[in-house]
Amino acid sequence: MTDWAPDILGDEFEQLTLPLGSDAEGDVVATLVRALPKAPEEPSGWDRFVRRLRGQPVTAPAPDLADVDVLYVHGWSDYFFQKRLARFWTARGARFFALDLRKYGRSLRDGQTPGYIADLATYDEDIAAALDAMADAAASGRRLLLLGHSTGGLILSLWASRNPGRAAAVILNSPWLEFQLGSVRQAIAPVVGWGARVRPLDAVPQVDLGFYTRAQAEAADPDDPVEVNLAWRPEQTMPVHTGWLHAILAGHAKVAAGLSIDAPVCVLLSARTTVPTRWSEDLTRADSVLVVDDIARAALKLGPSVTVERIDGALHDVFLSRHEAREDAYRRLDRWVTGWVASVR
Repeated sequence: MTDWAPDILGDEFEQLTLPLGSDAEGDVVATLVRALPKAPEEPSGWDRFVRRLRGQPVTAPAPDLADVDVLYVHGWSDYFFQKRLARFWTARGARFFALDLRKYGRSLRDGQTPGYIADLATYDEDIAAALDAMADAAASGRRLLLLGHSTGGLILSLWASRNPGRAAAVILNSPWLEFQLGSVRQAIAPVVGWGARVRPLDAVPQVDLGFYTRAQAEAADPDDPVEVNLAWRPEQTMPVHTGWLHAILAGHAKVAAGLSIDAPVCVLLSARTTVPTRWSEDLTRADSVLVVDDIARAALKLGPSVTVERIDGALHDVFLSRHEAREDAYRRLDRWVTGWVASVR
């Protein structure tokens, strides 16, 4: 396997290209990004002596998540770039991995249709390649925690349901579990399905005025700066194609019918939705992408153990919200993870 190389994020981040064969557009790859926890410092001889005198362990106990691997999957028109999110996990001892899916971000190659897939189950190949790379040189018995945002949340939910026993926990950041016009999904699905069969790469009409990107910029937190590659995460969404939309609607239908995720699930959502028909400050304090009440209802069909956290003032990506909502999102995440760790000891 190719060696890990420095990632564009710099610092402790590294990346690994995962070959996935080829399709009609050429060679296909996914890209795995990792950040590893720092090795604990060995106590000095004096510290060991003092600890023995006090009846304390000579070495510090292992961090709570020392046996956990986190696998993050991004959303539509997106890629992984959130350093703080990775460091939330590595600070607790977990190994953090993020997967740029085929034809997204680091994995997009010249001549490819950005983000295109005809069946969400095809991403099983990307995930399998990532898990193989994560297992390489890792000790056995590690727990897998899945972390997905938006479309990535849908992909990972379907994968976890198809693969019982693989994930120890699932955390979803505004997962796209239902179509924005959920009430008409069943009516439009046959039309979209016909289009997917005859002209899968036809573009679907859409209106994106760039308001979500503007909202993220205005909500930016100077204490948590991020740098975004606009070629990989454009201000206005990448073109949507009929074949891709058919795959998404099929995934929504599976969620609506009920999934069987056997691991505990935590869903983080904004408290409300604002429709982005014109610019307003409300767009910096709400989800302007999904209908969050519909997502909250759909989340209850993921499995028998689901927690839904509604965060006041959060954006679609709750970890890119204004400072107060962003900190609230991290507090709630920490609380849920702490409870999960305690429950499985």
